[in-house]
Amino acid sequence: MTSTYMQLDTVNATLSGGAATIELNRPEALNAWNKQFGEDLLAALRRAAEDDAVRAVRITGAGRAFSSGADLKDISGDDLTPEGRPNVYKVLTERYHPIMHAIREMEKPVVAAVNGPAVGIGCSLALCCDLVLAAERAYFLLAFVNIGLVADGGSSLFVPTRIGMARAAEMAMLGERVSAGQALDWGLVNAVHPDESFAEQSAALTARLATGPTRAYAATKRELNNQLFYKMGEQLELEAKLQQEMAGTDDFVEGVSAFLAKRPARFSGR
Repeated sequence: MTSTYMQLDTVNATLSGGAATIELNRPEALNAWNKQFGEDLLAALRRAAEDDAVRAVRITGAGRAFSSGADLKDISGDDLTPEGRPNVYKVLTERYHPIMHAIREMEKPVVAAVNGPAVGIGCSLALCCDLVLAAERAYFLLAFVNIGLVADGGSSLFVPTRIGMARAAEMAMLGERVSAGQALDWGLVNAVHPDESFAEQSAALTARLATGPTRAYAATKRELNNQLFYKMGEQLELEAKLQQEMAGTDDFVEGVSAFLAKRPARFSGR
């Protein structure tokens, strides 16, 4: 039996047995992140972590996308630097980083069920999870460079950890889509399922984990975190500082303007 145990403005959370599903719910914006979205997702993750009835978590998106990344109309919230540029450092450290820490530190397995495009911070969110499943229509895109930014949300750590330097540099510097099939070949995801059966398949895996040895899963996460992500906090801080530097460039202004105008960007290198 599935029950709603948390319903917020931009996130829905349901529980079936010990398997919780956190659904990103801004489908009209392709589940782009704004301030409310960040607050709601963090609240749902913390509730799942604290609730003993929850033994595994699935994160997925409502509609046709997993998450299209940051909502550029809300990129700085209400905060600007003294120079009048978006205070992306504050957004990253206060809005995004607590979510990544919540997933990695949750003593329960977390499955990313990537039902559609996972772009920018949406890609980071997916790859932060323990297991990543993708629908055939899904793709992964580190779009940051296309607006004059650098990878953030932990993706400068999560991507090379999964697929190595060569492919991580390709994703981060070229800013091109990686299809679900290519992601599977590269080892970026664990499995790809047909679109029509994807929800069922991802729910089945989460249910399997929810009946498994929860404490062993938690200890496994601690092992992997200690070996692979022990400097995650340091890397997130570096990302935030570099991103604030990039937000002060002319290329960032041009990249966002071009994106909003739906035209090719004309970068100057400044």
